[in-house]
Amino acid sequence: MKTTNQNIKPLTTKRNEKGNLTIGGCDLTELAQKYSTPLYVMDKETLVSIAREYKDAFKSYPKFKPKFASKALMTSAIAKIMADEGFGFDVVSGGEIYTIHNAGISLENSTFNGNNKSREELELAIALDIGRVSVDNFYELELLDSILKEKNKTQKVMLRVTPGIECHTHEYIQTGHLDSKFGFDLTQLDSVVELILNKYTNVEIMGLHAHVGSQIFETKVWVDEVEVLVKEIKRIKDKFGIELQEINIGGGLGITYTECDTPPSTYEIAEKILKSLNESIKKYNIKEPVLYIEPGRSMVGTAGVSLYTLGSSKQVPNGRKYIAVNGGMADNVRPSMYGALYTAEIANKKDTNIKEKVTIAGKFCESGDILIKEIELEKPEKGDILCVYNTGAYGYSMASNYNLMLKPAMVLVNNSQSAIIVNRQTYEQLVQNDKIADI
Repeated sequence: MKTTNQNIKPLTTKRNEKGNLTIGGCDLTELAQKYSTPLYVMDKETLVSIAREYKDAFKSYPKFKPKFASKALMTSAIAKIMADEGFGFDVVSGGEIYTIHNAGISLENSTFNGNNKSREELELAIALDIGRVSVDNFYELELLDSILKEKNKTQKVMLRVTPGIECHTHEYIQTGHLDSKFGFDLTQLDSVVELILNKYTNVEIMGLHAHVGSQIFETKVWVDEVEVLVKEIKRIKDKFGIELQEINIGGGLGITYTECDTPPSTYEIAEKILKSLNESIKKYNIKEPVLYIEPGRSMVGTAGVSLYTLGSSKQVPNGRKYIAVNGGMADNVRPSMYGALYTAEIANKKDTNIKEKVTIAGKFCESGDILIKEIELEKPEKGDILCVYNTGAYGYSMASNYNLMLKPAMVLVNNSQSAIIVNRQTYEQLVQNDKIADI
């Protein structure tokens, strides 16, 4: 069964009688006129669809608890939609924690992850009663316990481990192999458990946490990861007499950026993960653990598009034709950072199959500010609205003020209605923290 992550476009994408692209019943050209560009557009129906597909795919396992990986996209409105669909959160910063709290959402079902959490961030997480802290290293374990002792509190934790599994994704987004900045090596686990049982007694171990990477198309990595974690639960049980109750296998399911991408569906990965889990439970004779997964990109990527206005153009003699948009690497750094590929269309023109091959350049002072190389578009002209698909994940969340450009607005569309969920940054906001030193 095909699921939402396997689509390039949001589920509600259509062309109206004018020939204009619409998403969520809203004409993208009209959105560009109303809210200006660059503009992030999120489709609520697509967001809800993928959330429900995950829950349906894993429904046969009674102890399944999904969490949304907030780093992919975190705003108050997105957090509310995810929480309403029964998702907890994987958070990696004080800012993500505060945003969820500020949206009126309990952090009881959230996990604080990351390799160098500050004292201030840990204190905030503890004060807001975060459900789990995923302890990444010995330094953090000592720091966490000292804070807990000061506050006379206890905290349930998971131990982040590197399971020694590599997936064939970009080098920067592989997190499960041994040479990684994240987590304890499996050979260090006994020392960690001993410290918690005998010294850091304000910390309560609940389970093991691992990630194997991002934009994953292989299913076997999760199969292997599940068995590694269950095997470690059994080994710890035999050695220390405690049986851990939870495993968190992270996220990483890929999405379809271009026609060349072939990610598995949520149902495919659920079948493989649950088969591996049930077999491993029997093989190692442990109780059914709570199963957490933490999808991020696959939850929000397909639901989001970015709208730009086409501007200047340049024809290189005997070479490429460049067309510039009024955004670029500051609102979507992934092409420059990862060599990421995208699909796009002109939003305000009917498809007549009269195409021109162009390269979409950003407006930033970098030669590497190229959004899409050599894409065929419908007679692109100055003033046209370009819709770039699959930018819901890691567009806004990695946006910057490079060249002191303003960050774009974000709108949510649903049932032919649109609403701002992130205001466009203003020049006043851009300089509000600047100070001139009189020294």
